[in-house]
Amino acid sequence: MSSSRYYFFHFCFLLIISTNCLAKTNFKPKTLFLAVKKDPSTLQYITQIHQRTPLVPLKLAVHVGGESLWIDCDKGYKSSTYKPARCGSRQCEFVNATTCGECDVGKIRPGCNKNTCINVVGNPATDTTFPGGEIAEDVLSIRSVNGSIPGPVVTVPKFIFSCAESFLTERLGKDVKGMVGFGQHRPASFAAQFTSTFRFSRKFAICLSSSTKRNGVIFIGHSPYFFSLAFDASSDLIYTPIITYPNYIYFNKASPEYYIQVSSVRISGKNLPLNKTLLSLNLDNDEGGTRISTAVPYTVLEASIYSVVSKAFVNAMPKDVKNVPAVQPFKTCFDSSAIGMSRLGYSAPEINFVLHKPNVYWTITGANSLVKVSNDVVCLAFVERTQPLGQAIVIGGYQMEDNLVEFDLSRKRIGFSNSLFFRQTTCSNHNYA
Repeated sequence: MSSSRYYFFHFCFLLIISTNCLAKTNFKPKTLFLAVKKDPSTLQYITQIHQRTPLVPLKLAVHVGGESLWIDCDKGYKSSTYKPARCGSRQCEFVNATTCGECDVGKIRPGCNKNTCINVVGNPATDTTFPGGEIAEDVLSIRSVNGSIPGPVVTVPKFIFSCAESFLTERLGKDVKGMVGFGQHRPASFAAQFTSTFRFSRKFAICLSSSTKRNGVIFIGHSPYFFSLAFDASSDLIYTPIITYPNYIYFNKASPEYYIQVSSVRISGKNLPLNKTLLSLNLDNDEGGTRISTAVPYTVLEASIYSVVSKAFVNAMPKDVKNVPAVQPFKTCFDSSAIGMSRLGYSAPEINFVLHKPNVYWTITGANSLVKVSNDVVCLAFVERTQPLGQAIVIGGYQMEDNLVEFDLSRKRIGFSNSLFFRQTTCSNHNYA
């Protein structure tokens, strides 16, 4: 019996659904999914996988621009199928490991072995990187999609990941043991490994729920992406090209982050007078331009851009809506008593991020432009960049909530659905989890 089939049977037994799984031994999925929940304390987006032998559920933070999967191996990593990647092995070549060496700290264990290749892993919540992540492989399982309902469990017996030390989990959510990275140009990224194993489309889509109680979803593989009333959100997607930054720090290779062109910003139909130079990504030093990040809770704007956007937004609000003192981390806040509500969230000026063409734009309505901070105060859900350098715009999780965002790597493009509220549904209105 092959090892992959053995682990598949073992997982079925653990879940007490052996009859269903045994019938699906030769099942070849077209789409996989991960349930994703917003953590109320950190505002991170958390998913769960099963890994190791015997299988263990693990909570992980979603990092769309992350290199790959990394897990805290310091505390209690036990698995009979853990295999470190030895120097010169195919695993080291596969992940383009940064170096090879020996672990001389304490007892030999997962994450600390001799003659293994290592990589750099990072936590954007603390802006910390760790250059000693041991490359390894182990069993990993997630669920598949069968139309608009969950399908059988699928298992990869030799899923490649990096081991990290416990300090790297600082500022992650409660019981979160690592991060799952979906970065481009990385054969060991989470989506890429499933794509390679099951030979389906090189794309994934995220739909983040605004609720901390109900799950959103990440799809890996083919569309459709079904929500309530059998609505396929892929039918609404508008596309813009992915821009590649070729000179990634630490390595002489392309960045795993996702960049797009935002050519202008409109509020209530009016183009804003922005410094257009800032809106273009500088391919020499990774400055300017627009990046998409699930590791950032709210969209970050360079100081001069924030000033123009916030002023225009205030001027476009109804005259009876009063400004109130700022509430950190926000600088522009309002008395909510005079702000109405509609099916698109708060009644607020429409913001359009105009993409690579004037007629291609991402619409941000009140549900994603204003955030409630108290019973009588809402704030503009954008923050001013405090660092002197960086992207002009970093699109954060709040602006993506209840929008389907598809990352089509085979066609080098990203698709935006605009708010699912237009379709009278949300990212939590699915049947997958």
